[in-house]
Amino acid sequence: MFAAYVGVAIVSSLLLALVSGLGKLRRNSYIVKTVHDVVGVPIRWFPILAGLEFAVAIGLLLGIRWGPLGVAAATGMALYFIGAIIAHVRVNDTRGTGPALQMLCLAFTALITRTLSL
Repeated sequence: MFAAYVGVAIVSSLLLALVSGLGKLRRNSYIVKTVHDVVGVPIRWFPILAGLEFAVAIGLLLGIRWGPLGVAAATGMALYFIGAIIAHVRVNDTRGTGPALQMLCLAFTALITRTLSL
């Protein structure tokens, strides 16, 4: 299970930091359109959301060495993307739930694999 966690942690961290987090900080047009224009999240929240994603990414990677931090980071990631899914569903944006659901699946996989490898 530990090897599975390492793989999931690396993939999740790369997606969180390089795609989603940096995309929010750089105000990527697709992210702005989806998160701001469709869902209604204020632009001023983007740095906070990116910071949360960076924190989770770092926590998942450090969780390779210290298990409880990996569990906490995976839990935080799951809660973050549950919130994202709720935000999309609230405005009837079912198309926008896809990426959040994929990340939620990665979060649950990280949580399960890290918990089982403690």
